[in-house]
Amino acid sequence: MPGEFQGKHITVAGLGVSGVPAAKVLHGLGAKVTVVNDGDDARAREQAAELEALGVTVRLGDGDTLPDGTELIVTAPGWKPDKPLFAAAEQAGVPVWGDVELAWRLRGRDGREPAPWLAVTGTNGKTTTVQMLASILKAAGLRTAAVGNIGVSLLDAVLGEEKYDVLAVELSSYQLHWAPSLRAHSAAVLNLAPDHLDWHGSMEAYARDKGRIYEGNRVACVYNVADKATEDLVREADVEEGCRAIGFTLGTPGPSQLGVVDDLLVDRAFVENRQKNAQELAQVSDVNPPAPHNIANALAAAALARAFGVPATAVRDGLRAFTPDAHRIAHVADVDGVAYVDDSKATNTHAAEASLAAYEKIVWIAGGLAKGATFDELVAKSAKRLRGAVLIGADRALIREALARHAPEVPVVDLERTDTGAMLQAVQEAQRLARPGDTVLLAPACASMDMFANYNRRGEAFAQAVRELGA
Repeated sequence: MPGEFQGKHITVAGLGVSGVPAAKVLHGLGAKVTVVNDGDDARAREQAAELEALGVTVRLGDGDTLPDGTELIVTAPGWKPDKPLFAAAEQAGVPVWGDVELAWRLRGRDGREPAPWLAVTGTNGKTTTVQMLASILKAAGLRTAAVGNIGVSLLDAVLGEEKYDVLAVELSSYQLHWAPSLRAHSAAVLNLAPDHLDWHGSMEAYARDKGRIYEGNRVACVYNVADKATEDLVREADVEEGCRAIGFTLGTPGPSQLGVVDDLLVDRAFVENRQKNAQELAQVSDVNPPAPHNIANALAAAALARAFGVPATAVRDGLRAFTPDAHRIAHVADVDGVAYVDDSKATNTHAAEASLAAYEKIVWIAGGLAKGATFDELVAKSAKRLRGAVLIGADRALIREALARHAPEVPVVDLERTDTGAMLQAVQEAQRLARPGDTVLLAPACASMDMFANYNRRGEAFAQAVRELGA
């Protein structure tokens, strides 16, 4: 209950999109709040001034020292577990929560029944799946919102004026690490591939944090039949009695699964006599775009919605109404019989592999910051689809070397320039390599910050370059 925070000495670790709202909420609940932050730049000083005007203490430039008297730390999700601040907290017996944990504990503060959470995590596809899920829930007439790591604060959703029937919640591995008491109605892990290992320390620790999303699930743990690691996490989870394991597959579903039959999305989990019966949910063409990994996203969203009791017609209507965010396998234009597709959001090898699998003949634009990734498996799996490759960015040599090992016959253009204008040259080189019927695909398999502010800017540069081709 909110009363438990009155007079409590709470340290908020980190300013930014989660720290500032958390500090304001805790201060409003009567806590004595101190914010610590590593940085001391203009933005941090501006945020500090805003909080200090409310009576919050802010300490800039020192995020490692535990303030005296701290009884609880509420941390920004990105702060690594090995920071000295957390070692000091452990030694002092001080618990550490994330903003998701805080939001979870503040549910029902006004005496109303709190909205259940349908939660989604995974290496790739989280945002799209949560947005699809929210669209399906809305089509069923439910009051809902897509919240969490998607950019909409869970604190706002829990503490705001609007009353929700259910929340579609995207959760990152960082957020799950700091959310020990979270218990969802139902949850899905879409896939698991190496990512953020510098933060978690190992693949095992990364998977363990992802698997926290299943803990205490009441109705359904949704897993990817094609990714055994997700099913293993279900097996290891401590769930409520009666909670079911529900698989999704791009193939024909077995009992307690959702899958695809004759261009239809079908449900053999939430039907009577699932040994023999199946319920049609939607057509594959209702999924936008109908790339294989996006169909998998739709099936996961449908499974969570069906676990909440949504009718089949709402799945169809919600998928038809859904429009994906920019830079996610977005068709930009056709120029001289060649399709140009922007998947700048494919910032790791797992996402790029899914994107490459969606097209038959590809001129691939790739490269950027590798974040420690290797590219041999990606190139080996995709080699037969490649018409050519155009490489950009700081770590392009890693991709070039993988192409030389596994696709030596594929022509490669290696662009040395690393200014933002390199994208126009990359698109021009891709046009030269492409033939009618091919797809020029921006699926970088790398982060963007060596050349662009973020993946959005990279995708915008690609789209602008394509428009200049057709001008």
